[in-house]
Amino acid sequence: MQEQKRAYLYTLMAVLFWATAASAFKISLIYMETLSLLFFASFASTAVLFFYLVYSNKLSLLKTFSKKDYLHSAFLGFLNPFLYYIILLKAYSILPAQMAQPINFFWPITLVLLSIPILKQKIYTKDILSIFISFIGVVIISTRGTFNGIESTELLGVIYALFSTIIWSLFWIYNTKDKHDEVIRIFLNFFFGLVFISPVMLIFTKNPIPKIQGLLGAVYIGLFEMGITFILWLKALKSSKSTVHVANLIFIVPFLSLVIINFAVGEMIHLSTIIGSIFIVCGIILQKVNIFRS
Repeated sequence: MQEQKRAYLYTLMAVLFWATAASAFKISLIYMETLSLLFFASFASTAVLFFYLVYSNKLSLLKTFSKKDYLHSAFLGFLNPFLYYIILLKAYSILPAQMAQPINFFWPITLVLLSIPILKQKIYTKDILSIFISFIGVVIISTRGTFNGIESTELLGVIYALFSTIIWSLFWIYNTKDKHDEVIRIFLNFFFGLVFISPVMLIFTKNPIPKIQGLLGAVYIGLFEMGITFILWLKALKSSKSTVHVANLIFIVPFLSLVIINFAVGEMIHLSTIIGSIFIVCGIILQKVNIFRS
């Protein structure tokens, strides 16, 4: 019982940190460019994961990786954090945080869609219904409930946000083939991601040295959206009797995130955002519920 309480504590901490991510993205982008934000955030997350590996005596596990394993990690690092966060942060630079965050939460549905051609998984009636329900949520949020279309600028942001879910889903699909220790894997992903982002940032960023406010935001994102929170989530999964007990708490994130966005960013949360988020989450829950498939 004590172990399960610890699992819930780890999960709630992870949920809280992930719920602050949207606000941290939006505020940090005021003070620095997308590529600089990703560079400093990736640096912070790589550093904290490295120190955790040293602390937990897991650094020696890097010797168990073959050249093929390192190439696979480099590929995953290209997907996430490099490509995924470039696209996601671009969405946040265009859209209000209250739109970008719940649309990005659409990724479990994208994962189902991509698993059909890549993993050869079957799609069932329940899956189709869940996709339809969640997509209605995306439309409600994107059109602010008017269904009269989206402004051209915001349409580009919505496309970026949806495309980020494709990259994120591909990352986790190909990540399932890696059987090494989870923290070692994510450390290498961020290390290679940092290798990719460094020259791109230096070439394409006008002001690579950010203001102190932006730097603090980037470090916060690197620690609590990427690094430490990932460790907390793994500890929650290992401590819990069942992953279901902690995984369901993730659905708190989009709604808690809206509360934080309202107070931290100052965005007035639209009713359409709340309704759309409910549709997206309901679709995801339906997809996960174990009921008769036909």
